[in-house]
Amino acid sequence: MKIPIARPFIGDEEKAAICRILESGMLAQGNEVASFEEEFRTFIGTREAIAVSNGTTALFVGLKALGIGEGDFVVTTPFTFISSATSILHCGARPLFCDVDDRTFNLDPNRLEDLLKQKRSIKAIVTVHLYGLPSLMPEILSLSGRYGVPVIEDCAQSHGAGIAGKLTGSFGTLSTFSFYPTKNMTTGEGGMITTGELQIADRCRMLINHGSRRRYEHETIGYNFRMTDIAAALGRVQLGRLAAFNQKRRENAEYFTAAFQSLPGILVPLEPAGYTSVYHQYTLRIALRRDALAGSLAEGGISTGIYYPIPVHRQPAIQPFIESIDYPRAENLAREVLSLPIYPLLTDDEREEIANLVVAFMKGELA
Repeated sequence: MKIPIARPFIGDEEKAAICRILESGMLAQGNEVASFEEEFRTFIGTREAIAVSNGTTALFVGLKALGIGEGDFVVTTPFTFISSATSILHCGARPLFCDVDDRTFNLDPNRLEDLLKQKRSIKAIVTVHLYGLPSLMPEILSLSGRYGVPVIEDCAQSHGAGIAGKLTGSFGTLSTFSFYPTKNMTTGEGGMITTGELQIADRCRMLINHGSRRRYEHETIGYNFRMTDIAAALGRVQLGRLAAFNQKRRENAEYFTAAFQSLPGILVPLEPAGYTSVYHQYTLRIALRRDALAGSLAEGGISTGIYYPIPVHRQPAIQPFIESIDYPRAENLAREVLSLPIYPLLTDDEREEIANLVVAFMKGELA
């Protein structure tokens, strides 16, 4: 495609950082990971940050650190990537889906409260800040306190997003991030857990390091989910660029919203007052001819994405473990969403070309 759906930025500073680690000979378990953790912790505003091998292991370890296991239920969204649910299953627990708000695409607090009233074995809530927009955290945290159920933020798509100046990753009991190449910042692969609770952080550090605090002393059954120094070096540079990356994404989003918001048949992304989205994706809702629009853009050399065409509760691997498949809002979104290129490297000319083609199609000029 002439204009891809994603294009990671890797510049000379990133390349130099990686070369520095390669030349040092300390590729893993050196000081680079600790430095990245400290810088990320400071950025998010939490007491602790634990670097891990990827976003899925971050979520799995976070659940394990909270003691989630057999017989437990964990509430999450059906409109997300499958790892939000499989991480729960890997702990021996079961996902309990909560349908979403159809404008924010995130957990609907009203439906969440219905679930919390009904299920006494719910041990955690995993809310996903989808497409870079924070979930309705004040309402979710109020329910968390009322029912005594901890909140895990899945921040895989929300690096730098926030509510009234407070960043995602600092609201919940713990939070998890992904640094996959298409994210707002990348380490190639990699992830991070943030928390304000020292005991949880200590538990996470043991779990990712074979259950060990000190070499050759293993207090619990753990895993090898550590981040490499190579990944951390890349992450430190990318973290320094994140504010500029996010600002460019927001500028691109503002341009598209101005071009599309008056078009019939399109709903542009919502950004509630006081909320700051970082537009990991710029996702339209198109009730009619969504696939035809995607095809028309593809003919023009513009790649688009449908995130996610099959809701998690409809996945064959998940269905044996869930109680219900009645999540109409998630299913409607799966039929209607279409994401456009929004990444920081998108040029003004490319942005204009995308907008012009979408407008022309929706006005019937490219039928």
